[in-house]
Amino acid sequence: MKQLKILAVDDDPFTLKMLEKKLGKEGYDIETASDGIKAIKLIPEKFYNIIITDLVMPGGVDGMDVLNEAKNKNKQTEVILLTAHASVENAVEAMRRGASDYLKKPINFYELILRIEKIKNYKKLLKNAQDLREAMDVTEQNASQTIQQLEMSVAELQNVVSEIRQVIITHSIDPNKCVNRVLDIVSSF
Repeated sequence: MKQLKILAVDDDPFTLKMLEKKLGKEGYDIETASDGIKAIKLIPEKFYNIIITDLVMPGGVDGMDVLNEAKNKNKQTEVILLTAHASVENAVEAMRRGASDYLKKPINFYELILRIEKIKNYKKLLKNAQDLREAMDVTEQNASQTIQQLEMSVAELQNVVSEIRQVIITHSIDPNKCVNRVLDIVSSF
């Protein structure tokens, strides 16, 4: 799978800088937005494989809004929500709306990278399954065509055998006529 394109969204400049530094060091193509409003403007402009967003941000656009925009724009975008105010209700609601994961602040970068890798591996498996399904469809179509051609050949051979049988029955008195007629039938097939 090609390099992941990640958008990190957080109103805390230190958190954004750490995300940019740590994920960039891991080889991810990372872009940042300092609030939900900027993130919502960026999302329609390009595809992000993963969006990592703070849940609570000022300005009227929070992490749930970023999640909704990401999923409305492209269902394949995975969203990881970050929050210092973790609650079971928030986590359940985020997952219900399509979030891939939910992490508490302060960010454990080892855990975050593991979760990103999990998403990457899941996407790779999904792509492999899709490729396999397409290959199976082509194979099934080819097999169907081959079976149809074989059925037609068998039907033609059955007609030839039936014709030969009829010649043998009707020309059994004169073996030369019988052999000549059978050879005509076989050579015309």
